[in-house]
Amino acid sequence: MEIITSRIFQNYPEIIFGLSTKSGAETISPFGFNLSLTVGDDPDLVLANREIFFNELGLTSGNVAFQKQVHSEIVTIVDNAGMIGESDAMITSRIGIGLAVSTADCVPVFVYDRINRVIAGIHSGWRGTQKKIVLKTLECMRNRFNSNPADLVIFVGPSISQKNYEVGSEVALLFDRKYSVNSGSGIYLDVLQANIDMIRKFGIASDQIEISPLCSYDEKEMLHSHRRDGKLSGRSLGVLAMVEN
Repeated sequence: MEIITSRIFQNYPEIIFGLSTKSGAETISPFGFNLSLTVGDDPDLVLANREIFFNELGLTSGNVAFQKQVHSEIVTIVDNAGMIGESDAMITSRIGIGLAVSTADCVPVFVYDRINRVIAGIHSGWRGTQKKIVLKTLECMRNRFNSNPADLVIFVGPSISQKNYEVGSEVALLFDRKYSVNSGSGIYLDVLQANIDMIRKFGIASDQIEISPLCSYDEKEMLHSHRRDGKLSGRSLGVLAMVEN
């Protein structure tokens, strides 16, 4: 099984983190190693895949909080594992609860407050980016848990690159012009950079941020991509948890 890890989180032994890829257990599913119950895959196979992945991280499905991602600006404080309902960002200060973010092109962002021991998992597609969900999550961490930008470390997981993300003019107009490139073939939006700029605007230094260089669209053998594979696209899960150290 191939799991994407984070160099920056590896500095903190009290943190568990991993992001699944298409490579996992033997599967007969056309979706590959898929961890989503919402794409039409065999539910029993998905649940088995989840357990295999979570076990690799030292967790079980009973330790993980899931959200129904709806491309919103909803930020939820999580106190228990399980399905929390509609949300696109979760925050917890509880030890032993993994925060799961599902992704197949959108920008997944994971945050750790190393002083106050608080974590967050964020799903930011173009709609969430336009609604500034990453910035709102960081502000929520500051307001609810006294998180200081100097104490936060962040991993931004694989997402679709600008060169592969063509959008209509009605979407591009929702963003600052600096995030769009208008070529002869269409308009291409840099959702990743918009999220990185929000993180930096909050006051987080570059050496506290790790950005995956992987493009979900280009990495056909490794990563799921809805833009590339359409209805046959599975989903990866990124999971962040704190454990007793």
